[in-house]
Amino acid sequence: MTRIGILVNPDAGLGGRLGYKGTDGRAAEARAAGAVDRSGPRMTDALSRFSELLSHLREAPHMMSCSGRMGSDWIPAGISFEEMVRAPAESTADDTRRAVSELLDANIDLLFYAGGDGTTRDIVAALEQAERTELPLVGVPTGVKMHSGCFAATPRAAAEVLAAWLAGDLMLASTEVMDLDEEAYREGEWKVRMYAEVQTPSSPRWMQGAKMRVAAAEEEEVLEGLAAHVGELAEENPGMLIIWGSGGTLRAMSENLGMQTTLLGIDASRDGVLVGRDLAEEGLLELLDGNGSAGVLLLLSPMGGQGFLIGRGNLQLSPEVLRAVGVDNILGVATPGKLAILSELRIDSGDPDLDADIRERRYLRVLQGFRTTRLIKVAD
Repeated sequence: MTRIGILVNPDAGLGGRLGYKGTDGRAAEARAAGAVDRSGPRMTDALSRFSELLSHLREAPHMMSCSGRMGSDWIPAGISFEEMVRAPAESTADDTRRAVSELLDANIDLLFYAGGDGTTRDIVAALEQAERTELPLVGVPTGVKMHSGCFAATPRAAAEVLAAWLAGDLMLASTEVMDLDEEAYREGEWKVRMYAEVQTPSSPRWMQGAKMRVAAAEEEEVLEGLAAHVGELAEENPGMLIIWGSGGTLRAMSENLGMQTTLLGIDASRDGVLVGRDLAEEGLLELLDGNGSAGVLLLLSPMGGQGFLIGRGNLQLSPEVLRAVGVDNILGVATPGKLAILSELRIDSGDPDLDADIRERRYLRVLQGFRTTRLIKVAD
């Protein structure tokens, strides 16, 4: 019987809607500011879908979990499991590494975990110490930033991967574990490096792949054209609220329009003037609520190599914010370098109903040049 370890980092992703650029060492601060659990509920979503898939398997796996908030609290009815690790009420990175070590002692065949890149690094450290780096990993994406290739695209996709691997339909492949320097990230610097390679079931459909920085030569004129297009929209719609997503493309565009948006935050402008910088969910909702009938435009640049438009590095754009904006008012922005490797757009808002509504549209608009847009398919 195949043994599956279940592990949750209950603090992963806590600061996303608050505009934090990661939650390492800031979990208590995030909770005090009103943050609600993200990691545990998304593990519940994944396991709920997995319970629906169990009937298609010849044999149900033996699920082995941690206690409390690091595991059992989030396992839904219908999933039988054995509690193998006694976990504290408030966990740290050391507790994650210890839990992995104890699950390894129980001879698990795959680790199914909820967290972000920092959690993955802690897991890898435990695997290396135990000399078990060949153990397959499947990550339920719950962090603020997720650049590593061992994460599924969504919680439900993680369940599909686990079930397909158990059925023998997926082979294992090596993928990269990446992580940002959070201190530099909070200061607006993008410093990422590869920490290790791990094994994960290979599925381009359900796994997100590792993030890549995409750049192409001589794109300055393209960026100027993209900026001019947005500038024209602002002039034609006085008072329109423009929400600027994160990333270098949008920052370069804003600079062409005489503004200085943040590289890694969410900003807002009206009539060519910034009216909000590095906004959290609450600030965005306040601006949208006071916007009246002036109109709104949300600019988003897909993540290079992964294609995520929503759900990676922009958790401030909560389902509530996205509904207030309106799906029809979302405009993707991509340079030729990104478009060359972009076959579809991925959405993971955290709200299955909203995701389904967006996917039903099948395509979203992406601005690729001055007065030039194209329709890009939304991934299933």
